[in-house]
Amino acid sequence: MGSWEDNVRKVVPYVPGEQPNQPDMIKLNTNENPYPPAPGVQKALSAMDAGQMRLYPDPASADLVHALADHYQVSPSQIFVGVGSDDVISMAFLTFFHGKKPVLFPDITYSFYEVWADVYRIPYRTIPLDDQFRICPEDYTLENGGIIFPNPNAPTGAAMNPEGVEQIIRQNPDSVVIVDEAYVDFGTASALPLLKKYDNLLVVQTFSKSRSMAGMRIGFAIGNEKLIRFMQDVKYSVNSYTMNRPSIFLGKAALQDDIYFRNTTRKIIETREWAKDELRKRGFHFADSKANFLFASHETVSAVKIFEGLRKRHIYVRYFNRPRIDNYLRITIGTKEQMQALFDALDEILR
Repeated sequence: MGSWEDNVRKVVPYVPGEQPNQPDMIKLNTNENPYPPAPGVQKALSAMDAGQMRLYPDPASADLVHALADHYQVSPSQIFVGVGSDDVISMAFLTFFHGKKPVLFPDITYSFYEVWADVYRIPYRTIPLDDQFRICPEDYTLENGGIIFPNPNAPTGAAMNPEGVEQIIRQNPDSVVIVDEAYVDFGTASALPLLKKYDNLLVVQTFSKSRSMAGMRIGFAIGNEKLIRFMQDVKYSVNSYTMNRPSIFLGKAALQDDIYFRNTTRKIIETREWAKDELRKRGFHFADSKANFLFASHETVSAVKIFEGLRKRHIYVRYFNRPRIDNYLRITIGTKEQMQALFDALDEILR
């Protein structure tokens, strides 16, 4: 056998949530929005010209960028778009985390951070959450080559207040601080106002959760013009045509119906708060989630037993077999009907 394998980059890959395809399933394992996209998205989809698919998309995604700039009241030069927030964060890792000092992120968090660090050969250090699964800003004063954390955090759902977020940014002026706000629209204050004070802040959001467009893969970052320009330079050195025409077109349409967006997120928040009460009645405990999911552990029955019992009933939740969280389940907030079916199944399993 040849020695070609010696030159292969070997990494432990990210493991995405299971994507079952059963007609009677209740899918609460990947934090998808249970409601459809805004009506304007369907209308725009019907109006799309299939003949345009023969052409390359605009490499600058200008229509979507300008729509985002209008929505968030920033300059178009402050926005970077990508194929989901995963693509955006990956590009940010490649752009900003290039030194010899370790990048800092929580020990219990979005597991893709560790994968990107390994792929790009970036040194990193994980900072433990406290006993209530909270990020402690004072722990992020170590020498570092950059910082990233979600707010709310994933998979715990716990959110940091704006003062805590600003503390981390303020005490690290020589590092790029990335705040991953994939779940911010479900009840957490955004770090976007801090962009006026700090030039080392990058805020990342996505259309996958609150805007019901996980299948279109639309993510974006907002930061100062210099940060965005550096990211664009790296992007154009890797792949100019990252976002497809339908995503640009439909993403712009999604931004135009703010009333639908607010009504949908409100329904999810209301269902989440009701679900907290129902889970507590059944012996579960969890952090006070501000995301569209709950990270719950039962007082007497193991997470594995509950996970397998639900799966047999075609109800899918997420289980992580990792230190500190191997007795927890992450449960996406579905419709009220879906959640009631979950509770009925739990009543059978917990007997």
